Amino acid sequence: MRGRTHTAEPDRGVVLAMRAPAPERSNPFTRNLAGLTGLAVLVVMMVACLGSLPWTLGAVVASADSDLKVPRYNAGSPKEGRLPPAWAGYDDRDWAKLRNAVGPERVDALAESIAIESSLTVEQVLDAGDDAPHIRDALRDAIAHETRAYAMGTDALGRSLWVRVLAGGGISLTIGIAAAFISVFIGTIYGALSGYLGGVVDGVLMRIVDVLYGLPYILLVVLLAVALDSVVRNYMYQSFPRGKWIAAQLEYLELGGIRPADSEELRTVSREVIEEEWSAAGLQAQVPKSVVDHWFDVRTDESPEDTIRALATRAVPPKQLSPATITMLDVLTLLVAIAAVSWLTVARVVRGQVLSLKEQPFVEAARAMGAPAWWVFAKHLIPNLIGPIVVYATLAVPQAILQESFLSFLGIGVKPPLPSWGNLAADGLGELNTYRSHWWLLFFPCLLLGITLLALNFVGEGLREAFDPKRKAGRV
Repeated sequence: MRGRTHTAEPDRGVVLAMRAPAPERSNPFTRNLAGLTGLAVLVVMMVACLGSLPWTLGAVVASADSDLKVPRYNAGSPKEGRLPPAWAGYDDRDWAKLRNAVGPERVDALAESIAIESSLTVEQVLDAGDDAPHIRDALRDAIAHETRAYAMGTDALGRSLWVRVLAGGGISLTIGIAAAFISVFIGTIYGALSGYLGGVVDGVLMRIVDVLYGLPYILLVVLLAVALDSVVRNYMYQSFPRGKWIAAQLEYLELGGIRPADSEELRTVSREVIEEEWSAAGLQAQVPKSVVDHWFDVRTDESPEDTIRALATRAVPPKQLSPATITMLDVLTLLVAIAAVSWLTVARVVRGQVLSLKEQPFVEAARAMGAPAWWVFAKHLIPNLIGPIVVYATLAVPQAILQESFLSFLGIGVKPPLPSWGNLAADGLGELNTYRSHWWLLFFPCLLLGITLLALNFVGEGLREAFDPKRKAGRV
């Protein structure tokens, strides 16, 4: 009997395991229904608000009564002021506004056509009320066809709230996204340097962060916004150069022997006396004659200080800035104020990550090879920080938008007539009263603001779950 070679029979469980299909990898973000819903809502909101900015900011004729061109968000007629949304229905006061907006001649023409069809007089059609509802409704339908139907109503100046909400959303989203990315950039550089350098530098940089953390957050934003705004206004009105010019003129008058506070002396003294005193003091070439010439030629009763101020306005005129430039400066001021105090948290987060990463073997190997610090930052630290940075940036955007809306609500942020969700809500708040509430002016800006903030927070939570390795491990 031949010898048989015996081979070990493979374990059945091992065979089945080898034949089993590879486990499917699923993205935690795609399993997060709230995150996907927030992302879809956010995309729709950004496309609607940011994509429509060229249209909402475009120039159009202000109203049918004027040839003046203004931005679309600022166009409207006060005759159509405070009209509710068309789908909510109009009351008698609203129909009276629409009749006034259409004009008496056009209303008479519409009433005449209805009167011919109904065998009535024009006066009967115009005066039709609850006793003749079909005539009244026919006239109202004809008037409605002559006017625009506003999906979100109008504000006090007859401007479409739909257009203003879209433009305000674009402004708020732009400021919020830009401020968030600026703060993330500052916080990333600050925290990375602090964590990588360590030692005394790390201690000093983090104590600065602790001090800023101890100050009221909103107060810092308000103070920065007010300070930057005052700098812009002083540049526009040339307050400092004009003050120096006034001080120089007063000094010249005192050097010439004239007390600026004594206007009687200035009106009675002769030009020759002043010029002799200036020549004796060697100041003839230094003293401008524009101020004294004004008093001697005009001889007004105003005080020297008032005369100098009037001349200062001509000598140092204010900077002539276009409304678009002023609006841009206001937006940039708000953007800088928000971004300047929003980087503290991300600086701490990045510092902690860098402290952990710089002890890893691949970083120590790069150092041992003599790699420069910038190369270690670019090749090893920054790529490993992308996850936390993206998550924080997503969560920082709603915070920046809320701050912009809050400051605009207080009147410090975006200035009218440029809309933002914050100043639109502030305008709508004043329209709520017990006599007659124009609810749509507050409801729609707050609704869109709330939906956007919720969507951004849901997206941020989804990204946090997707980038968090501990949560991935818990879903095996």
